[in-house]
Amino acid sequence: MVVGVLRLVMYLPENRSLKGKRAVLRSIKARVGNKFNVSVAECDDLDNWQKMTFGIAQVGNERAHVDRSLRQVSEFICAMGLAVPGEEHYEFSNY
Repeated sequence: MVVGVLRLVMYLPENRSLKGKRAVLRSIKARVGNKFNVSVAECDDLDNWQKMTFGIAQVGNERAHVDRSLRQVSEFICAMGLAVPGEEHYEFSNY
């Protein structure tokens, strides 16, 4: 069993409130949840108006499949155009 985790940082340079940030977060989480079989959560920078850090996880049998799926999720989120893409960090654990 392989567990893959993607830490994805996104920026909202024009945002001026937590309310605006939460609206973008809800939209991204809903779209990703409907399209992909992954878990998504905001995991850092909770009070920062202009920065979002997502933790995205997937479990599978093969590392290549988990890696490909997480990269597709990252591309999907960036293609939405709701926020400016930042850093990506992938981590995989075998059990």
